[in-house]
This record gives sequence, structure tokens and C-alpha cells, in this order.
Amino acid sequence: MELNCRSSRTRRLPVPVILLGFLLAPLLQLQGSPRTSANYAISTDSVDSSGLRTTSANYTNDGSGGTLAGHSTALAPAATTVKAGYAGQLHEVTGFSLSAPLASVNEKTAVQLAGWQFLDDSTVLGVTASAVTWQVVTGPISSIHASGLATAGAIYQTAPATVEGSYQGRTANLGLSIMNVDDDDYGSYANDGLPDDWQVQYFGIDNPDAAPHADASHTGQTNQFKYVAGLNPIDPTAVFTLSIQPVPNQATQKALVFSPVVVGRTYTVESTPNFSVWSPLTGTTVSDAGAERTVTDLDATGESKFYRVFISKP
Repeated sequence: MELNCRSSRTRRLPVPVILLGFLLAPLLQLQGSPRTSANYAISTDSVDSSGLRTTSANYTNDGSGGTLAGHSTALAPAATTVKAGYAGQLHEVTGFSLSAPLASVNEKTAVQLAGWQFLDDSTVLGVTASAVTWQVVTGPISSIHASGLATAGAIYQTAPATVEGSYQGRTANLGLSIMNVDDDDYGSYANDGLPDDWQVQYFGIDNPDAAPHADASHTGQTNQFKYVAGLNPIDPTAVFTLSIQPVPNQATQKALVFSPVVVGRTYTVESTPNFSVWSPLTGTTVSDAGAERTVTDLDATGESKFYRVFISKP
């Protein structure tokens, strides 16, 4: 008997291996960047569910990423909410107005005008001044530049003025008060020593009869004297008079009678024996009767004594 020993082997076929690969994409990140212009700078911010505040020297802005809403406040007009609501919000213009830093402007100075649109969400929107069409309506505004810079002219008395601005079919007016800060700088009356308003009151504008040394009423007293004395320079009966009268039963006394005496003036009687030196008269009595004043010299002695009245206006 033959024994045949055989060995057998089972052949394993290679098992295919399937490799699964995943490409991980980078997570999407939201981030902000600084924004700047000639007029503002907003620091880097981000969008989140709670909102973020951005500020500058002139405004504060509170925003919300959750609702894409927020509000801003501006310095001018004062306490005004500027463009509140949702991002990309539509609005309707309901009105237009003008403003200036001050309501009173000194003569021969300039003031910057501004325009504002009122919106239907109770906010305002500033308008670039150069986009507004400007013009003078009334009053002593000598010019308005295209940039909205208004210049007040020289005036003889404080006066109102009105300017007008038009933008996108809407027109608004703004009232200003032009202040007279120099009483001797108006037209041909400038720097002549007399107040401009007094000259315009009696002579109108640019009248040569208003000159200080002119005598329009032919009384022998100049405009300069009549202004100080409180007289009407165009009334021929308005003159200042001075007379020396004796005092009854008083040979050494003289009564100096002059008029008119006007409120706001100071009258000083002076004397001299020879016209070389004038001195205030002392040793006198004074009495008034209406606009007439009598100063009695109680020592009217000597060969000669001359008198005059010095009038001053503070």
C-alpha cells in the first residue's frame, strides 16, 4: 500500500481596498476692513448677532448684524438722527431747509451756509453746499459763493437779510441778522469822524452835504459841530446860541445863557482874558429852564473876559 502524502494550499486572492478621501474646504470667515475718506474714518469691524459701534470725532454709529439695522447721530443740526433704519433703506424727501452756524453775522465777515433734506423716516440728510443754488433775497449780503460761503457787506446800521437755496426742485429761505460793528465804515462816509447812521438819517446815502465840515443849512455851524451839539443839520433854525447878559444890581457878575441843552451831552463853560489860554470857569451858579441853561459868573471883573462853551458827547 502506498501512501501518497500531498499537501494542499488555499490561495487567497487579494482583497481590493477602497480608500475614501475627503477634501476639507476652509471655513468661510466674515471680516471687515477699515474705511476712510477725507471726512471720516471707520475702524475695522465685523458682522455678528449683537451689533457693533463705530465712532469718530463727529458721529457715533450703532449697527446690528442680526437685523442689518442701526442708527447714527450727527452734530448739526443738533440732536438729529441721521439715516436710521435698515441697510439699503429707501426713503422719500419730505422737505428742505437751510442753516448757518450763527443767526447773527458781523458786517464784512463770511458765514458758511448748509442745506438739509428732511426724510419720511424722521431723519435728515446733509446736502453738499456746492450742489445747492444760492442767491440773495434781501438785505446786505454782498455775495454768496457757489460753495455756500456768504459774505456780509458794510452797513450803517444792523439790518436783516434773507438768503435762498434751491436743490432738486425744492427751495428754502434762511433769515440772518447782519450786525453793525463799526459805525464809521459805510460807503463815502467811511472814516470821516461822523457816525454813518446819523449821516444817512439826515442826508441819505453818498451825499456830499453830509461831510463833517459841510454846512447844508447855512447856519455857520458845521455838521461836525451839529452832531456833537445834538442839532438837526438840515434845519436852518436849529442852531446853538450863546449870549452874555448883565445881572441886575450885580456889576461884577455876568449871566452866560446858552441853548439848546441836550440829554447825553456835557457842557463846560470856559473863559480867558486874552485868548491865549482857556480854563474852565469856576465860582459860578447854574440854572436850567427847559433846554436853556444859565451859568452866572460871580467874578466877572477885569478889563476883559471872554467866554465859550465846550460841548462833548461821550
